[in-house]
Amino acid sequence: MLLKQIQLGLIHVAVAMTLVPINSTLNRVMIKELALSATLVSVLAALPYLFSPIQMAIGSFSDRHPLWGLRRTPYIVLGLLLCVLGVVFSPMTAFTLADNWLAGVALGLLTFGAWGMGFNFASVSYLSLASELSGERWRGRTIAIMWFMMISSIIVTAITLSHLVDPYTPQAMTRAFQIIGMAALVLGSLGLIGLEKRSTSDQAAAADAHSWGDLFRAILKNRQATVFFWYLIILLAAIMGQDILLEPYAAEAFGLSVRDTTRITSIWGSCVLAAILVAGFMENRLGKRRVAFIGGLGALIGFILIAGSGGLESIQVFYSGVVLLGLGTGLATVSNLSLMLDMTMPGNVGLFIGAWGMANALSRLIGTLLGGVVRDVITQFAQNPISGYVVVFAIEAGMLLLSLWMLQRINVSAFRQQSRLSVVERAAISSEG
Repeated sequence: MLLKQIQLGLIHVAVAMTLVPINSTLNRVMIKELALSATLVSVLAALPYLFSPIQMAIGSFSDRHPLWGLRRTPYIVLGLLLCVLGVVFSPMTAFTLADNWLAGVALGLLTFGAWGMGFNFASVSYLSLASELSGERWRGRTIAIMWFMMISSIIVTAITLSHLVDPYTPQAMTRAFQIIGMAALVLGSLGLIGLEKRSTSDQAAAADAHSWGDLFRAILKNRQATVFFWYLIILLAAIMGQDILLEPYAAEAFGLSVRDTTRITSIWGSCVLAAILVAGFMENRLGKRRVAFIGGLGALIGFILIAGSGGLESIQVFYSGVVLLGLGTGLATVSNLSLMLDMTMPGNVGLFIGAWGMANALSRLIGTLLGGVVRDVITQFAQNPISGYVVVFAIEAGMLLLSLWMLQRINVSAFRQQSRLSVVERAAISSEG
């Protein structure tokens, strides 16, 4: 089983590797070096999350339509290829945007759209395969291994990328993205070899797919589920909304090179990984909700330090903020995942997990667009690029403060009690899927 878990981790790693250049180096170059609109960059970066509803359709379709006896592998291959094409051609998109706006936007929609479709095809398929291969007994360890490998790969990819683009030239960035893309393709292919057994049965697998309407109805029928749903959206929108802005901000505020700003991702990832490793121990001592609060508070203080570092002109304060943001993100990730699993009920597990997945997609979409649009509006109004970033980080700190207030109103016992009281209604919802 360990070999299969490592192979699943390699697929997860391969998809994550293609995201690092786009979400770190490319964003910085587009906003800083090419002086492109952060709003435009955020719209392109948000495309994968706009496409996220198709995951339910992809999962349901692959359940019923195996190719060559394989239910997941062909869709993972297609998704991985689209991700690789997206990352390889994304530098061309950036440089075309700088020279010819209309042609660049068209190419950007194709490139980022390809990556977004690939991400959705691959992720829903390999997560479904992980669930099927692991079963109840090994599911927790499989997810832990996949997550650990993914965070580790983000750190290694960011460090490698920082060396490949130093010194920065358009040619160096293009070559670096090609190397990362090819490495991802090789690792993903190794992960797929012999992983899924061919099925000789034509019988469709039982699908646990629900429409977005089903998910919303399930949430609204349970007050605790509603609070947790909006809590997740606000928390994750704040934490993930900095993805496209952190490196351009460091470049504007401190004059850091492309190599130095690319390393910010590795610092952040190392802190996330360290926090994940100690989160389980902390949960046993303090409880899930308290650890979630500590994680959110750490990220909140991190944003305050990051926002203040520009005015103070202190690179040390900035890096302190990045470290706290990473540690807070790691603690919040593990504890909120545990809370999420608690906020489900037997018979409706797929329904509620789908709802939490929808919250994750919506939060990333909101956070990404919020960051780009607000940065541009404030920068235009104040005629100072630093002020735009500071306002965004301040808003995200405020969102984290709101999420901490909401966290105190989440009660797992009350959720389960409300779910038991509406068991007939929940059964009706399930039957509609």
